[in-house]
Amino acid sequence: MSYKFSTVIEKDENGFFAYCPALRGCQTQGDSLDEVIDNIKEAMELYIETLSKDELLDCLSKEIITKTLEISIARAAKVNG
Repeated sequence: MSYKFSTVIEKDENGFFAYCPALRGCQTQGDSLDEVIDNIKEAMELYIETLSKDELLDCLSKEIITKTLEISIARAAKVNG
């Protein structure tokens, strides 16, 4: 059986970091986008194997919505130094 979970992937100077908000503590990293996607899928599969049926249903009932928001700031932020 397959399930869909929202996953967050962030990129920084050290590579990629991924986590699944519905699965508390389920996170991983990778050097490339493909690697971090493979890693988070594996982490999620292993995590789900530890859950009872009720715990899994509780995780599946969470709806996570992501939205990019534009905001204005009064001053320019100092970046890199």
